[in-house]
Amino acid sequence: MAISFGSINTGLPKDIVNQLMEAERIPINKMEARKGKIADKKKVLGDLIGLVTKVRDEVVKTQGAKNLRELKVETNNNYIGLEIDKNIAKPGTNQIEVMELAQKSTELSSGFPDRNETYVGVGYIQYEKPNGESREVYIDTENATLDGIAKVINADESSGLTATVINDGSGSDKPFRLALSVSGTGDGNKAKFPYFYFIDGDYDFYLEHERPASNAKIKFNGFDIEYPTNKIDDLIPGAVIDLKKAKPGEEFGINISEDIQAVSLKISNFIESINGVLSFIKQQNALDQSSDTSRTLGGDSVLQSLESRLRGMIFEDIITSQGYRRAGDLGVSFQRSGLLQIDNKRFENFLAKDYGLVTEILVGRFDPVTKTKSSGLIDNVQKVIDSSLRTPDGLLQSRNNTFKGNIDQIDRQIAQKNRFLDQKEKNLKDKFSRLESTISKIKNQGAGLAAMGAAGGGNVTQLG
Repeated sequence: MAISFGSINTGLPKDIVNQLMEAERIPINKMEARKGKIADKKKVLGDLIGLVTKVRDEVVKTQGAKNLRELKVETNNNYIGLEIDKNIAKPGTNQIEVMELAQKSTELSSGFPDRNETYVGVGYIQYEKPNGESREVYIDTENATLDGIAKVINADESSGLTATVINDGSGSDKPFRLALSVSGTGDGNKAKFPYFYFIDGDYDFYLEHERPASNAKIKFNGFDIEYPTNKIDDLIPGAVIDLKKAKPGEEFGINISEDIQAVSLKISNFIESINGVLSFIKQQNALDQSSDTSRTLGGDSVLQSLESRLRGMIFEDIITSQGYRRAGDLGVSFQRSGLLQIDNKRFENFLAKDYGLVTEILVGRFDPVTKTKSSGLIDNVQKVIDSSLRTPDGLLQSRNNTFKGNIDQIDRQIAQKNRFLDQKEKNLKDKFSRLESTISKIKNQGAGLAAMGAAGGGNVTQLG
């Protein structure tokens, strides 16, 4: 319960301590207000740091010839899958025809009416692995169903054999069969299944169908080629071909080309990220009579410095194998609004005409004689971004640390002042409490003397 001092004894207001402490807290309120303004500036700076970080992300996507480059692949996806390593593959056209897919050694058993109830019998399966090793799989009474046999076979990872129970879809009264496959495709992975030996089964259990392992057969640019697998990684440099379907007599192309549109989109996103920073700076600097610069970065030297560096970088000369060039040669220019614009059509035409030169302008050129690399437009942007975001002395990070330091200092001052005021409030309460008690005693004594005078006649002069 809070202590209050009434006017009955002292004549002072009840909340005299609160009033005094409110006056004492005025400096703290001012510090809180100053801290709030700095915090607002710090938040605005954080938004700017986020936008500059986005520029850095776009730089990473386009930095270096390998990251900048994109390839486009055109082929018949019904018959092959194609994975391209853009750092190795080169543009070109080839013809391919898929005549046969590589196959595993696969066997299919006789049929049974169900997969997990009919008793197949006890016995063993004997087969010979591609390396000539003879193996046997034994089946006891606990696993004498199609599912049980498959479970036993699949449990032995060293067997090189896998088993699956299938429904052949024939609609017969015995549609369930055991399918056995040996790992690995191609002629070098042929396995032998001499026989099944099972006794006391409800139905005969034997191998009914067999398909030996075989190589994939294709025609590549008119030449017959065989591969042991359906995944081919040494036919076209930087390309992995996955054969999906055979269609003898149907030849189709594998066309690899520079993806002009994809590179153009990367550069457009890169320019757009820079415009995000420039737009933010422009918005912050849009000052008028109602602008509260105490809570924004309007007119701040950090904005001026960052904008100046970005603009200077755009106009910087870039050394190439064909002399000095600028970003403007690619169709990049400043508009009246102060933002950048890229002429995508001009850029794509230039890219299609001389991909190498465009690459040098964007990401620099490696000199094989001096073993050095020159800086391109993207490298120049990276220097500005890195010098801004570098910790702890980068342009933006340094200012962010300054704001944080100011806020921390104010917090320490407020905490120190609060500790002082807490003690002062306690002291004031104690003083007024003693004053209240003293005045109360004096009044009580006066009342007692008055009572004594009334009882003893006029010989006592009344006090007070």
